[in-house]
Amino acid sequence: MPKRSAGILLYRVRQGAVEVLLVHPGGPFWATRDLGAWTIPKGEYEPGEDPLAAALREFREETGHEPPTGDGLLELGTVRQRGGKVITAWAAAGDLDPAAIDSGTFELEWPPRSGNRREFPEVDRAGWFDPDTARRKLLAAQAELVDRLLAKIGEEAR
Repeated sequence: MPKRSAGILLYRVRQGAVEVLLVHPGGPFWATRDLGAWTIPKGEYEPGEDPLAAALREFREETGHEPPTGDGLLELGTVRQRGGKVITAWAAAGDLDPAAIDSGTFELEWPPRSGNRREFPEVDRAGWFDPDTARRKLLAAQAELVDRLLAKIGEEAR
């Protein structure tokens, strides 16, 4: 069974234009990567766990902010990443300061085979992006989530 993740694509409308919040993965593997490296705030969940509950939890863990909840959540469905992981996503209107992101951390042996364990942030930065820029920055499969969001909210700025 493929690994599964769930997440929230936060969006806002500024001066009539949609922007989406993306996060950049922390750690040495992603440090120098930009285009095709960003993601929605998301994380893995266990079989039997409610994907929406996982998406809300992971938003909190990756951003340090409470996720939007309630009737305003829009289902965006699932996408399958190149490695086989299935992402289930929702969109929510909201706003937060990317400079105020306070991510959880993970531990990794670094450099590889050195025996040294280091702690890295799950997310090292965040930003608001217009749909075209977001599609270029996102992991390829997740770009579809931007198109689904725009279709749901009736935005034609593609």
